Amino acid sequence: MRTPATISEKIFSRASRGDATANEFVLANIDMAMVHDGTSVLAVEAFEQMGVKKVWDCNKIVVIFDHITPASTEIAATLQAKIRTWSNEQGLSNFFDIGEGVCHQVMAEMGFALPGTLVVGADSHSCTYGAFGAFATGVGATDIAEAFAAGRLWFKVPETIKVTVNGKLPYMVTSKDVILALVGMFGADGATYKTLEFYGDTISDMSIASRMTVSNMAVEMGAKTGIMPPDKKTFDFLKENGVTLRSEPVYADDDASYVDKFTLYVDDLSPQIACPHEVDNVVDIKRVEGTEINQVFLGSCTNGRYEDLSVAADILDGKKVSVRMIVVPASRNILLKAVDTGIISKLIKAGATVCSPGCGPCLGAHNGVLGEGEVCLSTANRNFKGRMGSGGTIYLGSPTTAAVSALNGEIVDPRSI
Repeated sequence: MRTPATISEKIFSRASRGDATANEFVLANIDMAMVHDGTSVLAVEAFEQMGVKKVWDCNKIVVIFDHITPASTEIAATLQAKIRTWSNEQGLSNFFDIGEGVCHQVMAEMGFALPGTLVVGADSHSCTYGAFGAFATGVGATDIAEAFAAGRLWFKVPETIKVTVNGKLPYMVTSKDVILALVGMFGADGATYKTLEFYGDTISDMSIASRMTVSNMAVEMGAKTGIMPPDKKTFDFLKENGVTLRSEPVYADDDASYVDKFTLYVDDLSPQIACPHEVDNVVDIKRVEGTEINQVFLGSCTNGRYEDLSVAADILDGKKVSVRMIVVPASRNILLKAVDTGIISKLIKAGATVCSPGCGPCLGAHNGVLGEGEVCLSTANRNFKGRMGSGGTIYLGSPTTAAVSALNGEIVDPRSI
């Protein structure tokens, strides 16, 4: 009889056609591999250096332009042109040019990360797809090149930490505050090369968008991925996006072995802020309330989804921001919905600048780079020094905190409104 297994162990057992257990090395078949404009060039160069002429499966490779889109320099434009040509030559069926959105949101909407599958992406926040019950993780460009060529990669099967989140989120407290609290508790290396499996009634109550926010930042604790067992909300999301379930959902056995277990109760959780220059430098918002800011960024693969834009628009409706506010929807679909429902109109009337879907400001590529000494409150996932400009300073918070702070020109507790 097979040993009781975690979600990760079951997915790797299927992918390697064996009984994979934690800390074993396995050669696993990849279900989907993703690159974006920032990593595809290196991956393609490595692929060509291998001497391989054709990718292993033109239907299982996804190329999404999102990091520097539209191209802000001649160099970026030239590199993107190269990848367009290569994708066409390879006959890739899943190439998405500028404006489609942030890679992780597009992967979710298009159904490229399904329950029970093994997905790799040349981006560290590929762990986002764990919200759908996939084992999804970021790998380097040369690893992606190997996946392009052979459709498989070596993995060490991670040990798993079971994280249970219980309680009802208080007024104006969101899933972003939950994951920031967890990052602060675990630290930047507290889950290194581990899988985080998320459970609890708080997680069950979250929308898919909110679950993606939590899984997205698992890597900020060093985790390989952050998995949530799929449920009705998962399947409804896929169905609403026209996705046919082509995989078998995977669930951990009741007596699966976990290297650690952790429980967070959120009934009394306050809005959280990650202070410069580390994501795990997390404090209660009261510790930094009143900090003056020059810019607010609402967007990214963490918080650029419709519910994020909607709650910000509700807060800003009929009011005016007092600092620069940059809003970047996470995908074309989200932008269209926000236009159709009047969300974009409310944001623009409040004084926000709305940019085309993509990553832009998050990594300091364009559309929101900070000047020397400037301070930004961002809904993204990283606040490292130089992230949005060499002389800028970044605080991380939720969409509700961002919107209220934009009105006041300083970090403000959103519960005050």
